[in-house]
Amino acid sequence: MATLVEIKSLSKKFGPITAVDGIRFDVARGEVLGFLGPNGAGKSTTMKMLTCFLTPTSGTATVCGHDILSESVKVRRKIGYLPEGAPAWGDMTPAAFLDFIAQIRGYRGAEKKSRIARAIERVGLERVLRQPVDTLSKGFKRRVGLAQAILHDPEVLVLDEPTDGLDPNQKHDVRALIREMAKDKVIILSTHILEEVEAVCSRAVIIARGKLIFDGTPEKLEAKSRHHNAVHLTIAADQGAGAEKALAGIAGIESVERVEAAPDSGQVSFLAFPKNGASIIGAVSEAARNGGWKVGGIRSETGRLDDVFRELTLGTAGGERK
Repeated sequence: MATLVEIKSLSKKFGPITAVDGIRFDVARGEVLGFLGPNGAGKSTTMKMLTCFLTPTSGTATVCGHDILSESVKVRRKIGYLPEGAPAWGDMTPAAFLDFIAQIRGYRGAEKKSRIARAIERVGLERVLRQPVDTLSKGFKRRVGLAQAILHDPEVLVLDEPTDGLDPNQKHDVRALIREMAKDKVIILSTHILEEVEAVCSRAVIIARGKLIFDGTPEKLEAKSRHHNAVHLTIAADQGAGAEKALAGIAGIESVERVEAAPDSGQVSFLAFPKNGASIIGAVSEAARNGGWKVGGIRSETGRLDDVFRELTLGTAGGERK
């Protein structure tokens, strides 16, 4: 796949504060990159540099082969950007705002109408087109912002918290749209919602205090979790003591923890943690069969992204830089 975005030792300082500290990574066509970090990590600052809203202190980036420092107009033509907040004038209607954006992008006549209609349809703005933006819900304001970002069908989409303020149905629709558009684009998605990474991202980058600390697939991120391949087992309470001892004796199990079961259920639950993240579901199932345990449930966990995120970033994100 062709590389469309290259970030090359990008840094940004605001006086004595280093908001972004020499980060570098590439993004290829077809990738949805989840750009993660705690508040103040430098996510929004990085996006503003990539979209030519801020000038780097050092380093640079290219978008579709165009340098953000020397070819900023060409970069802007290739990027669709959804920043934080509502990127529209409050007294304008969505219809008027999108018409304005289309004209700024150079569209006229039938092509302008076609592009506006397509953007409206894709984000579901039909029923609020004639309302002033200030009167819209936060979710609809985000959809107006998304419509302007995709109106010119850019090769690179940079989306800062695209589902912020959306209800569950709206989030589902926007995520489906992102997956659909990702086939022939680069999509860089800044979010603090870890379920969004699992839902739509093919890759995750985490930064903290301006530095890149992780770059890999969501599966690799999950694999860093203590709960990756851990087995949750529920059995009859009167078999608990023997089962706990048997589980602790399995070679591939590092530790066993008793967890709370439903009150008065007559059952007890355990979490068995594997050594080095290896799969232990087979060994636990075999032990249950051999022991004649009355199993109420057994499952293998994939990993908990929130735990990994905390472990990677805890103690590294200071201040409130954006």
